[in-house]
Amino acid sequence: MRLDKFLAQASIGKRKEVRIYIKEGKVKVNGEVVIIPAIDIDEKLDVIEYLDERVYYAEKVYYMLNKPAGYITAKSDIENKTVFDLFDESDKKGIFHVGRLDKDTEGLLLFTNDGEFEHKLMYPEKHMEKTYFFWALGSLSGEEIKKLEEGVYINKGEILTKPAKIKVVNSGFYKDLKEKIDNLCNVDESKYNQPVVACYLTISEGRKHQVKRMLKAVGCYVMYLKRVAIGDVVLDKTLEKGKYRHLMEEEIQKLLE
Repeated sequence: MRLDKFLAQASIGKRKEVRIYIKEGKVKVNGEVVIIPAIDIDEKLDVIEYLDERVYYAEKVYYMLNKPAGYITAKSDIENKTVFDLFDESDKKGIFHVGRLDKDTEGLLLFTNDGEFEHKLMYPEKHMEKTYFFWALGSLSGEEIKKLEEGVYINKGEILTKPAKIKVVNSGFYKDLKEKIDNLCNVDESKYNQPVVACYLTISEGRKHQVKRMLKAVGCYVMYLKRVAIGDVVLDKTLEKGKYRHLMEEEIQKLLE
């Protein structure tokens, strides 16, 4: 196994981080400082040290979490609850999140201690598709849907978003769809006579607040947002908000294909 892969899997840091640590001379193999990240090691026989402390081989784990709104995607935070607060102490040791979701966004979030897995999923050239369900104030005409599908400018100085897929599943006025929407989020009653739309949107990028900014670019304001799939892996419908489970082997393989 490559040294940088071993250290990432042992949760010393992400792939890019451990390469820096190695080049800075912070890692020893069998008592000797090694500065080449790609060097091959025997993870079960060689003695690997980081900052003079022994690093042990860690079994790979992969989790699916149904993230509730109100939690931030971070290891720790002074003011907010984090997604790691949802894990049992025995399960969260050494794991990190793969990608992130905004505080008010719900749905599918992945966790692992496998740096190689995280690297493959987050590598920009992989174009991993992510599908979201949303309710938004506003309406989407054929012209606006075409813009989303072909790419929109979401900020001055940024390039067009990559082509997206969108499927409208409901539209009308808030007053007529109030019951469905209020089960998911709180809406100001002043919006009673405003149009609303519900859709599935699939994108292959990960820009900051991308879905909300894309919808804003075509005149819609997101009220509720949930990630329902990453690639071909769909959020388990039996998984309650705030709960997690191990990924199944076929799900892992789908993500790595």
